[in-house]
Amino acid sequence: MSIIPRPEYPRPQFCREKWLCLNGSWEFEMDVSDSGLERGLLHRPLHAKITVPFCPESTLSGIGHTDFMPAVWYRRKVAIPADWNTGRILLHFQAVDYDATVWVNGREVYRHRGGFTPFTVDLRSGVDAGTELTVVLRARDDARSSPQPLGKQSREYANQACLYTRTTGIWQTVWMEPVPAEGYLHRPRLTPDVAAGIIRLVQPISRNSTGWKIRAVLSDQHGSVASSVTRADMDLSPTVDLPIPADRRRLWSIADPHLYDLKIELLNQQNEVIDAARSYAGLRSVSLDGHRLLLNGKPVFQRLVLDQGYYPDGILTAPTDEALKADITLSQTAGFNGARLHQKVFEERFLYHADRMGYLCWGEFADWGAAGFGPVRDHQRHPITFAGQWLEALQRDYSHPCIIGWCPLNETHQPIGDRISDLDDTTWAMFLATRAMDPTRPVLDTSGYSHRVYEADVYDSHDYADNSDFWKGFAGFKLRHQATPTFIPFANCATDAQPASIAYNGQPYFVSEFGGLGFHLATVTKDKNAVEAAVPWGYGQIPTTEEEFLKRFSALCDVLLDNPRMFGYCYTQLTDVFQEQNGIFTFDRRAKIDLVKVRNIQQRQAAFENNGG
Repeated sequence: MSIIPRPEYPRPQFCREKWLCLNGSWEFEMDVSDSGLERGLLHRPLHAKITVPFCPESTLSGIGHTDFMPAVWYRRKVAIPADWNTGRILLHFQAVDYDATVWVNGREVYRHRGGFTPFTVDLRSGVDAGTELTVVLRARDDARSSPQPLGKQSREYANQACLYTRTTGIWQTVWMEPVPAEGYLHRPRLTPDVAAGIIRLVQPISRNSTGWKIRAVLSDQHGSVASSVTRADMDLSPTVDLPIPADRRRLWSIADPHLYDLKIELLNQQNEVIDAARSYAGLRSVSLDGHRLLLNGKPVFQRLVLDQGYYPDGILTAPTDEALKADITLSQTAGFNGARLHQKVFEERFLYHADRMGYLCWGEFADWGAAGFGPVRDHQRHPITFAGQWLEALQRDYSHPCIIGWCPLNETHQPIGDRISDLDDTTWAMFLATRAMDPTRPVLDTSGYSHRVYEADVYDSHDYADNSDFWKGFAGFKLRHQATPTFIPFANCATDAQPASIAYNGQPYFVSEFGGLGFHLATVTKDKNAVEAAVPWGYGQIPTTEEEFLKRFSALCDVLLDNPRMFGYCYTQLTDVFQEQNGIFTFDRRAKIDLVKVRNIQQRQAAFENNGG
């Protein structure tokens, strides 16, 4: 019996009892001219085999082809379990890069654009229990001729600098579940209200009918905490408030990541359960107080690390669920309490583990990669392409307590001048979309140095200057609201020294990228087995000893830890990624440096925490 790869439930915050994992062996074929539909690939067996959910560029897929693949095809027969007699089947693709078309039994049933977010095909007919379906998917991924968001995927043939091996086609779990034909629950939106001691449930449903109700029960390890039954036939998204008694309130935090269990049921007029699902929620708050960003009303210095979520054998896909959890453990062991999830919409299982482990996350869109379709550096010019895909990510991840901020864009390069650019429109659209979808978390308009939204909740900069220049820039930097701000954000390289950016306006501030100290393990240890790239890449001069690295790391962290107006930082980065070797860990997750010393440098109390921010 073959072992199914990545067999765990892919949507842990909205679980139904019955489901079928479709990971494993699929038929596969590359379509280098994107003419497969005309050549009959839809109706014939495909020539190769691939292991889903791993992309064909990865070794885990069994393909390992890293050249461009403008289009790829997948095919699989699926037997509907005999006990799925509810009348409707949902077919889920957690992520397909980039432009997907799905056929079932030769009939086109769905199209989706966006390489980082899930989509669901509602199979409305011909899916009776015990029948067999033929599922075919074509994924187009022509990164060189379309302005698609790639994140850190290279648009050149080879990896270079901080751009890496591409991901094409299916790269997250494919699965199915049965739902009732008459109506079913959609993904809930869970909002914590710490001031009122309430978990607020907004529960969309596929349709409603007279007399239908929503029943929700919140519980902890001692049993039921709150329950409520609310009419569902007056609203497509009924709202249920679940007040938690004072003696049962337990806040979600880094030190105590407490989660309440939640059971949601859709009832008909006879109080019979039509549909049911399990979820969970954390009671925590994120608030702003002048220049302070507070968690549960208190200043908590965010010791973040840049995590790009790449793996040597799976590329964007973790080889196992345990590998996702292990990355959080590595980060916490090194003294970080959270991460900026950089240029990738991470697998939702990662957020599930972060929720359970008290790990702070900034959610981000993978907006890089659309360069070359306008001004050379104006690489985020397409608000329609970006906004829809970003809204899907926000919808998926809204209810996760670990997420404490949103960053829709990264290192944009607005042109200097008196005209509004396409990128200004994109930035404003992405900011408004984020605010509209989620008014409960702070929004950073764009991370780096080209801030364009005066109303942005927080302000940041990227600065890869080393030691003395970094110290001069930030040691005496006192953030304050001023009628005529004079502070100009630092950039990460000389060519960006004069960014087009609105001035700082007194918001909470953090340095969201710094360090990036190249650390080539072979150079330091003289271990030939440690060589991971012929030409390692990183920021600044590569340290030649562990002591030199720790001295520079400490000097950089100290500047920010000692600044009472700095609410956090984000060090680049957690692991090496291919040729970019500036991680605390190697690409295969071996510690490069004494983690006790790395942790001790970071764990002393920050000035922001010491004086209340």
